[in-house]
Order: sequence, then C-alpha cells, then structure tokens
Amino acid sequence: MRLDRYLFFIRLLKSRSLAQALIDEGHVRLDGRRVAKTAEDVRVGNIIAMPLHGTVRVIRVLAIPARRGPPAEARAHYEEIDAGSAAT
Repeated sequence: MRLDRYLFFIRLLKSRSLAQALIDEGHVRLDGRRVAKTAEDVRVGNIIAMPLHGTVRVIRVLAIPARRGPPAEARAHYEEIDAGSAAT
C-alpha cells in the first residue's frame, strides 16, 4: 500500500493530501531512511517516524487496512513505539 494512503487510512492524518505534503517536505522516515516519494510501499513490520502535533511519532506497521474505518479499527493496524527505542 502507498505510504500516503496508509497514513490516511490509519487516521494519523486527516487527508491524503496532508500525508503527501508531509512526505514531500521530507519529514517522514521509513525504516530509518527519508522517504522521497509518496507512493513508497508500506509493508507489515515497517517502522514509520514523522513529526505530528509537536512530537515525533514512531509506529510499527502491524497490518495493512482495507479501508479508512473508525478510530478503534485504525489503531489495530499499528503500534506506537517509544522514539528512543526505535533505533534498536
């Protein structure tokens, strides 16, 4: 699944356009490397890091969603990781 679509589906960003802008500005990292294109593939097990609401959010992809469901359903597709422990 495309990274911008994934971030929208799991409800971290309100629109796909906002996800694309964040990626285009160079603020998103996938498995430790800066993402250059919005169509970057996301797979189960990937680690995504990005600034959101004044903090750095680091998440692990647990599943690929089929739709943008309610918040409880969206949270089942990722887990939060402490930013300090993401480097290991």
